[in-house]
Amino acid sequence: MKKRRAPLCWAGIFIAVIMVLINFAGTGGSAVEKRSKDAVEARADIIPIDSMKVFGKLERPPVTFLHQNHTEALEKKNKDCTTCHLSEKDRMSAKYMRLEDTTKQEAMDIYHTNCIACHKETADAKEKSGPVVCGECHKDKPAVISSWQPIGMNKSLHYRHSKAQDEKCEKCHHEYNAVTKKLIYAKGKEGTCRYCHRDQTEDNRISMRLASHMACIDCHRKTLAKNESAGPILCSGCHDSAQQKLIEVVQVVARMKRNQPDIVFVKTAKTEAEKSNPLTRMKLVPFNHKAHENYNDTCRVCHHADLNACVQCHTLQGAKEGNFVKLEQSMHRLKVQQSCLGCHEAKQTDKSCAGCHTSFEKKRQQDQLSCQNCHMAKNNPEAQKADHKMLAAMALESRQALTSTYDNEDIPENVKIGALMNKYEPVKLPHRKIVNTLSKNIKDNKLAGYFHREKGTICQGCHHNSPAAKKPPKCASCHGQPFNEKDPFKPGLMAAYHRQCMECHKEMDIKKPVSTKCTACHREKS
Repeated sequence: MKKRRAPLCWAGIFIAVIMVLINFAGTGGSAVEKRSKDAVEARADIIPIDSMKVFGKLERPPVTFLHQNHTEALEKKNKDCTTCHLSEKDRMSAKYMRLEDTTKQEAMDIYHTNCIACHKETADAKEKSGPVVCGECHKDKPAVISSWQPIGMNKSLHYRHSKAQDEKCEKCHHEYNAVTKKLIYAKGKEGTCRYCHRDQTEDNRISMRLASHMACIDCHRKTLAKNESAGPILCSGCHDSAQQKLIEVVQVVARMKRNQPDIVFVKTAKTEAEKSNPLTRMKLVPFNHKAHENYNDTCRVCHHADLNACVQCHTLQGAKEGNFVKLEQSMHRLKVQQSCLGCHEAKQTDKSCAGCHTSFEKKRQQDQLSCQNCHMAKNNPEAQKADHKMLAAMALESRQALTSTYDNEDIPENVKIGALMNKYEPVKLPHRKIVNTLSKNIKDNKLAGYFHREKGTICQGCHHNSPAAKKPPKCASCHGQPFNEKDPFKPGLMAAYHRQCMECHKEMDIKKPVSTKCTACHREKS
């Protein structure tokens, strides 16, 4: 019997050990996993080495390359960027140890030979070094994540660069001459780099990323070599969010000199023939170009393809150059930043406007006069000529801004909402306080001033389907009690009150009353 019990005993011990190991693996594994997640480092200098993509599908995961680590390691040895990057025509290439990609095998050999050799040399010198085994570079799950943030040349940075270069625009701006196959400077035609350099390299134009790194970093390096103040050369200097906040911002930027108009009519004609026989019967739109320059950080907000007039690409009938987006569509499309209405719509998300404009429905309805907010001047061929900018200025000056509302005596101080009395007492709405607060919030808002055409416009934020008036109809005039199942798009009276109030509080970031507690507005009946 003893001999039979021994195997059973050992079996029990074995099972117990397995359970302990499983339990340990379950808890210990999760702890290890948690530690590994906590240990993940966020960096702005991560560069995925995936150059082999140009030759086809990658055989291994891209290498996660920490650029700043290598830069700092080289600096300690009195070495610089030229250790890894070659130069051509006095400009450093962004590629590693080569000027162009030749064959897949040659590119792979350049990386493997030079990187591994450097790592081995560093390790032999008893210094901290990098991996030499394939799997240590090509990892499916790297231990770092990218915190890289994009950076652009806003008007503050542009002004600082222009001033530092004594307004010698040719140091940065160029065009490609297809005849001579060289880069030339075209004075007066300077545009943003992004007009030519796209996200990806195309034909004879390198990507925006390569163009920026080759030109900007190279210039910064050469300037620093002269012991002069210059911009960053490390990845984090431009692409780390904390470092970006340290970049000096010029508050008052001198206007860019491009012979742009102050005020002009939005052109609807592309050719001289069209100007003499306009194809649109709409009144012309006077546009304050100078004011809009101040509102935005870059010309690309509107001029997304080039700096020409919109009609050059977006014609009245639509043209290939503008992807067949007509001029009318380009100005009136919502959800599109380059469109006038799209930009204005985005401005309405400001919390001083959001309660009326961006809650559960478009509360402010378009009326017959809305078009006339912009279309103000009679259309005639003379008005489209360059020497008639004065007419555009006169048209804008005739427009009066309006942000005030009715006088206090015309606004009820309190409104008692008692149509739904059951469990709670009537709600006492501080009506005048709300109206005056809304009016105060937009008193310096030029957009609101020009588009709120009547004193009762602000009232239409709540009274959304009634005309502007001192005494608009009550909510119960449209919203029935209870919900009308035959009209599913019109909520019942209770839903109308709650959605109107709560949505406004949410969009305008009003903390009180708390929407989740009924008694914040309703006093319970005793």
